Amino acid sequence: MKGAPETLGHPVKGAAQAALFSPYAAWDQLPNAVLLIDQSQQLVIYANPAAEVSLDLSIKVLEGLSLYDLFGHIPELSEMLEKLDPDHSEVRRQDLLLGPGPARPDHDAFHAHVVVAKLNQPQVVLIEWLPLDQQLQSERDSRLKQQVEANKTLMRNLAHEIKNPLGGIRGAAQLLEMELPDKALHEYTQVIISESDRLQSLVDRLLAPHRKAHVDEYFNIHEVLERIRSLVLAEFSHGLVIKRNYDISLPDFLGDKEALIQAVLNIVHNAAQALRVQIEQGDAVIELRTRVARNVTIAKNRHKLALDLHVIDNGPGVPEEIKDKIFFPLVSGKEGGSGLGLTLAQTYVQQHQGFIACESKPGCTDFQIQMPFRKK
Repeated sequence: MKGAPETLGHPVKGAAQAALFSPYAAWDQLPNAVLLIDQSQQLVIYANPAAEVSLDLSIKVLEGLSLYDLFGHIPELSEMLEKLDPDHSEVRRQDLLLGPGPARPDHDAFHAHVVVAKLNQPQVVLIEWLPLDQQLQSERDSRLKQQVEANKTLMRNLAHEIKNPLGGIRGAAQLLEMELPDKALHEYTQVIISESDRLQSLVDRLLAPHRKAHVDEYFNIHEVLERIRSLVLAEFSHGLVIKRNYDISLPDFLGDKEALIQAVLNIVHNAAQALRVQIEQGDAVIELRTRVARNVTIAKNRHKLALDLHVIDNGPGVPEEIKDKIFFPLVSGKEGGSGLGLTLAQTYVQQHQGFIACESKPGCTDFQIQMPFRKK
């Protein structure tokens, strides 16, 4: 690859030593994942932050691992490396399926456009990849955001239109009840009053995110997760385990603490309710996972650092017929559900310039929240 730094001649052992080489700063800024490897042994010399995020392994762990450790046996990748001319700069490109290797046994394979380049230095090869579903995901997120915004506008307008008549209906029912000579008929007016109150509560919940002022403060996201964990375990005290998988190095997050507690609580509570069969069997598990995401694009805006939060459960998965609609108002996969929990969660997260995505299959549902770290 032309223009590659000429000082990258030998393997660098340890992040502290790597920091001494200024050219690494250039690789660090790239949004795509990059590995530098020793061509003969196919061992990792260096990984940029995007590669750490993509592989879910730190630079300290990655250094010294082989490509087989990371991706398993991929003949096409080995062939690309073998065909590189050791005496000349050269670039090869191919779309490959990168599978999980022994160092990443719990990860899924992913399709990526892979670039292999021979650098100007002896035995140093660059491997760069861009997940092919990244662009599709970006387009899908943008489309989902537009749909959610349109639905929220519709529901807000509808809620305002319903609110005033509801008050009139309830008041009329109360007056009618006072005039009825037969107290046995009060049963019917009570139905009108109670149903009016139920609808009023629904309307209030629809309007709640837009009534409350946004209050930003710095807080530890793990304190929020611990509070949510306690609340859910208090309700589901038997048969449910909530695992912590925290990155304790995360900086404090700037945001509306109470809004984010409500957003994540809605997701975790939904997960617990979906695990009712597993709870009865005593093997229900919810995992709360935090990581830092670097150089991410959210709603077409680039952010250097973002909070990457996952709520993962081992339940039956989201019903196929509502997978694409779970963030829409009044869409629910459980009997008697209001269908507002995920809608409100999406609203609160979007108010923090973030997004929620969901990947679901039987045995594993993963709700991912990404929000940029901001400063006052």
